[in-house]
Amino acid sequence: MIDRRSLILASVAAMLPLGASAAWRLRQPAPKTVDYGPAKLDIYAPEDATALPVVLFVHGGTWQSGKRSQVNAKPAFLLANGFCFVSIDYRMLPEADVATQAGDVEKAYGYIRANIAQHGGDPNRIVGMGHSAGCHLIALTGMRGGLPGVAALLLDDTRAYDLAALAKNGGMVRAYARVFSDPAQWAALSPISYVDGRKHPPTFIAYSRAPGRGEASKAFAKRLRATGTRVTLFDGSAYTHMSINRDFGDDGDALTTAALAFLKSTVG
Repeated sequence: MIDRRSLILASVAAMLPLGASAAWRLRQPAPKTVDYGPAKLDIYAPEDATALPVVLFVHGGTWQSGKRSQVNAKPAFLLANGFCFVSIDYRMLPEADVATQAGDVEKAYGYIRANIAQHGGDPNRIVGMGHSAGCHLIALTGMRGGLPGVAALLLDDTRAYDLAALAKNGGMVRAYARVFSDPAQWAALSPISYVDGRKHPPTFIAYSRAPGRGEASKAFAKRLRATGTRVTLFDGSAYTHMSINRDFGDDGDALTTAALAFLKSTVG
């Protein structure tokens, strides 16, 4: 006999695309929510987990919107593949500027590194992951040394690696122009400013077909590779800026397959 809840879940799954339906069947786990200081974060971990690698996710939203619950199939997929998953909130514009947001990311990382072991995670195998504005914040904090001991970075689709180059190429418009209105701050807020002679953590860079994403990502990857850093560049031109994040964890998704191979080879 099928109860009402099961019937509803089955009906919803049937209306979703094939990949999304497969991800739905993984059943989204319930997180443990904690306050790390400036904001809250959600920790997803398998029962009885011990020393599992961790993916720390920073959401997008043009630095002014979004929330930690917007993770789609990521937690279920990553837990099923032997990871813990953490998604954070950070303070939004106009309450907090981008420099403050980067500080929030670093505080969240510090909290997780100090406390994830009690939830079954390995503090020495944390991967920083972000999409859009979150991608920029993870790249910025990771490159400038604000995530000490981070094992790898998974960067998903931003144009904000080099703000001066973005302005030169005509990309400092709309949200970028509002958020990065002061040219005096561009160097400090550009991840590429911190790519110097030292080797950085292994970095996976994905880009969508949205304007300028491919060019910015390739230029950033080239600079990183020149330092001897291991870089995986993923051509996501089959994706929109939103689908390259939304589809992660869906069955058969190309980015998911490539990113999982990267994760397994670095922290798995």
